[in-house]
Amino acid sequence: MAQFDIYDNPRPEARQMVPFVVDVQSGLLDHLPTRLVMPLFRIGVRQAPVNLCPMVEIGAETFSLMPQLAAPLPARLLKKPVASLAPRAGEVMAAMDAVLSGF
Repeated sequence: MAQFDIYDNPRPEARQMVPFVVDVQSGLLDHLPTRLVMPLFRIGVRQAPVNLCPMVEIGAETFSLMPQLAAPLPARLLKKPVASLAPRAGEVMAAMDAVLSGF
């Protein structure tokens, strides 16, 4: 598993609003049975400041990253990555920093 990989949401009951999650956990913690993920919400489902919740395009659809809702999931539930936010790692980390430090 790679940090910033995007996966299909393993929770079928939540896929309508949150079809994807982003793995934000450091590779240094790969030995743990869980991964810290941030949900990607469909635009229009929730409104949030863009600096806190960057917009992400996957295919033809735009999603909003929700770092304030980051949560652990069992790593075994995350299957094959569908995309990666590695090129935008700085934005993802800044969003998480905004949650932790308020900036």
